[in-house]
Amino acid sequence: MGSTVKKKEEEGLWETIKVIIQALLIAVVVRTVLFQPFNIPSGSLIPTLLIGDYLFVSKYAYGYSKHSIPFSPPVFSGRIFGSEPKRGDIAVFKLPKDNSTDYIKRVVGLPGDRIQVLGGVLHINGQPVQRERVEDYQTVDDFGRQTAVPRYKETFPDGSSHFVIELKGDRAYWDNTDVYTVKPNHYFMMGDNRDNSTDSRDEASVGQVPAENLVGRAEIIFFSIDENASLWRPWEWPQLIRWNRIFERIK
Repeated sequence: MGSTVKKKEEEGLWETIKVIIQALLIAVVVRTVLFQPFNIPSGSLIPTLLIGDYLFVSKYAYGYSKHSIPFSPPVFSGRIFGSEPKRGDIAVFKLPKDNSTDYIKRVVGLPGDRIQVLGGVLHINGQPVQRERVEDYQTVDDFGRQTAVPRYKETFPDGSSHFVIELKGDRAYWDNTDVYTVKPNHYFMMGDNRDNSTDSRDEASVGQVPAENLVGRAEIIFFSIDENASLWRPWEWPQLIRWNRIFERIK
């Protein structure tokens, strides 16, 4: 009798272990092949993405590289089933400097493009990108004070558009640059918060992004909460959740 009970307990434990292993394998496959969750840790893509946004990144959008797999094992080089990013996509990629840190920026330059910023205006292949001043954006300055900053609707040559802000007007450090020629199989990335974004303009820190380093395309916000929310004050969460951003498509 005792051995029968023990055997059933062992079988039950083994079944539980198998279910856990299967669940883990499914999670790894989904994260590798389909979608990866990603949270926004900085304000470099304000006003499009805010600190505290949680989003899904489609892994299949650009095909797969070693960076599609957790911990980027060197199982193969290049990309398989690859598709090229479109100008205007918001993409997650591995920082070329260390090939491990996740960054998220907007694709503004494709292979062969000439990219330059003059007086705060983005230029592509010698032509200024259309920029229309719209209502100011309310944010906080370096001292935590509420302030209104210039916001623009930027429209790429293909007609796709998005909003950018200029915290320091059009005279910040990266508002006037040399011409960058995008190398073959590379992409030029910039943040929408143009004066508060470490991106491809900074060649020492980011530079141009190889196609192999692309992780995926940002698709949808599945959760969003104010950056000042505290893990230790859960009773405040209902008021701090940005309900209007949940399930918002990213563009």
